[in-house]
Amino acid sequence: MALTNSGSEAEPVEQSSHPEVEKHSTKVLMLGALGVVYGDIGTSPIYALREALHASSGTDPRSAVLGILSLIVWALTIIVTIKYVAFVLRADNKGEGGTLSLMALARKAYPAGSGIILAIGLCGAALFFGDAIITPAISVLSAVEGLSVVTPAFDPYVVPITLVILAVLFAVQRFGTGRVASVFGPVTALWFLAIGIAGLVHILDDVSVLLAINPYYAVAYLAEAKTGAFLTVGAVFLAVTGAEALYVDLGHFGRRPIVLAWFWIVFPCLLLSYFGQGAFVLAHGGLPDNPFFQMLPDWALIPMVGLATAATVIASQAVISGAFSLTRQAVQLNLLPRIEVQHTSEMQLGQIYMPRVNLILALGVMLLVVGFGSSSSLASAYGISVTGEMLMTTILLFVVMRWQWKWQTALAAALALLFGTIDTGFFLANIVKFVEGGWVSIAVACIMGLVMGTWIRGSRYLFDKTRRNEIPLDFLAGNLLKKKPQLVSGTAVFLTSDPVSAPTALMHSLKHYKVLHEQNVILSVVTAQQPVVPDSERVKMETINELFMRVTLTFGYMEQPNIPRALAICRKQGWKFDIMTTSFFLSRRSLKASPNSGMPVWQDKLFIGLARTAADATEYFQIPTGRVVEIGTQVAI
Repeated sequence: MALTNSGSEAEPVEQSSHPEVEKHSTKVLMLGALGVVYGDIGTSPIYALREALHASSGTDPRSAVLGILSLIVWALTIIVTIKYVAFVLRADNKGEGGTLSLMALARKAYPAGSGIILAIGLCGAALFFGDAIITPAISVLSAVEGLSVVTPAFDPYVVPITLVILAVLFAVQRFGTGRVASVFGPVTALWFLAIGIAGLVHILDDVSVLLAINPYYAVAYLAEAKTGAFLTVGAVFLAVTGAEALYVDLGHFGRRPIVLAWFWIVFPCLLLSYFGQGAFVLAHGGLPDNPFFQMLPDWALIPMVGLATAATVIASQAVISGAFSLTRQAVQLNLLPRIEVQHTSEMQLGQIYMPRVNLILALGVMLLVVGFGSSSSLASAYGISVTGEMLMTTILLFVVMRWQWKWQTALAAALALLFGTIDTGFFLANIVKFVEGGWVSIAVACIMGLVMGTWIRGSRYLFDKTRRNEIPLDFLAGNLLKKKPQLVSGTAVFLTSDPVSAPTALMHSLKHYKVLHEQNVILSVVTAQQPVVPDSERVKMETINELFMRVTLTFGYMEQPNIPRALAICRKQGWKFDIMTTSFFLSRRSLKASPNSGMPVWQDKLFIGLARTAADATEYFQIPTGRVVEIGTQVAI
């Protein structure tokens, strides 16, 4: 599949004539956003302040608490409220968000830098996968560790219980998230209410904790802590992990519900929780080891552990669903080979399940839980991938601000410099934890980057080599019209990624069968750099001669290609498409490594391995199996 910049600007949305219905819809979407969008950042209070305090050991407890709280408050304000809510959420690509959506938008806005922008987008997407295997592990593990606060007798069972919960979570993915998602919002709303109330009660333990709103305490702490400040800043970043979810899930909920949920519920409850923990620590001389659970009354401890576990499972579910969506986008943009996609809802297109991705994530997450054994150990592995992804978002946002929004260079650069400096600071603070566990996310990101880079490079080499060895389609069509072979009734559709050259399947069909159909369609499927393509722009038809026709089908990167349904649109343009009289011809290539491919032999073999794992084109394009003819060919790359 090739990438194109096809598609027009989105049509203006018609305003609702029923304000009460619109308000109701907004409230429902806000409730849904609480579970899906804010699940990750909402569970950060369980471990963020705890880890930051551990990193600040040796510093005066009062200075540490006020300084760390001030850092958390201003990190949430600048990164989430200003960067993401005020600016990034406005950079939607036809209503969709996420790293690859922003990449597509930036490439369209600034074609001259398309290659560099693609590399930045790939880096951001690869880092997201590093985050995707760590979030479920640290979230669920940190919640189950609350049992140790109830009684130390639970210590040996924390990891086994966590593994069981995660196993169930990944096992139910194949049933879809539709039914479970209906309780995501209410459970997460209850979670935010609970942490907000618990924090509010304990703020009274030491009201002076509210002084942390003043950024002076953050600056003073960093100046005092000196060498330990770097480690503390890395731990403080745990409070804003999950901020990228605001943008990733933009297409599911829209900007307004996400923004309202943040200001009305999430932000206030997070602040109350952090300030309550800080006041509790100050009131107890800086000694509490796990303030989130220790500040709870005995009667509330077990219920809160249960609620925390539910909230962390929801946060993990959101990351898993995000991994599925990002993988599908990558496949559509031809950054990864075709991967089996199962739709789990007849009503909502976005609810999908990818068995292979689910299995890889499950294995990775469980290995992390067993390997690290505690959320404190895992905290060292957390942060590098998220900060890196945020930095990539800042760079892409600059391109959009400058060339899409037409801002002056100085203004766009000043804002990007502010965000970029903060992102870089957090990244450097987390990179020092590389040896302690940060290497995990970097390793996952590097593997994904290598896979995507190899697939892009190998596909390009294969395309160029195939084109050099093939006959121009117009030349072949002209010769066949002059000297027609035996014609048979019906229509033959030849799928190809290169509509200029004669498809391999067509050449082999002529060579072996010595016949040609009365009507022959050279069909190409391309992906537009926008999430959804309207039916009016789906099909482009071009008549070559009375025997041949060239058809191009365009799908958005959020759509699942359905060739028969798309071809039915051709009836409006004069081609009376009938699936029962049509045969689809596909080329099945057997690839072999070649020392002259332009890539190292090991990369050739990796590309060939990826190609062999690609999902069947018949199923991927949803073509009836009874109408497909596959013709094999061997190609050395």
